[in-house]
Amino acid sequence: MSNTEPMPGNQPYDHHPQGGPHHFERRRDGSAARRTALIIHTIADIAAVFLGLWILLYLLEANRANVFVGFVQGMADFLGWWSQDIFTMDTEGLRVFLNYGLPAVIYLLVGHGIAARLRRL
Repeated sequence: MSNTEPMPGNQPYDHHPQGGPHHFERRRDGSAARRTALIIHTIADIAAVFLGLWILLYLLEANRANVFVGFVQGMADFLGWWSQDIFTMDTEGLRVFLNYGLPAVIYLLVGHGIAARLRRL
């Protein structure tokens, strides 16, 4: 004896109470854009942190022979290679501040702008 009708209170498998049968597909597409936006946002923040940290370490005259200081300087040089010697002041601290601060600001503006645009998709 077989009964093909669902028991009272049970819903068929294709029932989606939160927005119809395509609810999960729409959510998956939006999540990918949000994840990509978060990744871009985070990369921009990390780049700006390295550049800002190098400015701080330089202005505080950190020991450049230290492994951590050398790593931060190397990352800042890698991230800011395109902006080196844009500003050629006599004051060394101001020169470092501007030459590494400019790419930090640009990375933040561009990264956050792209992330905001992706979130709107």
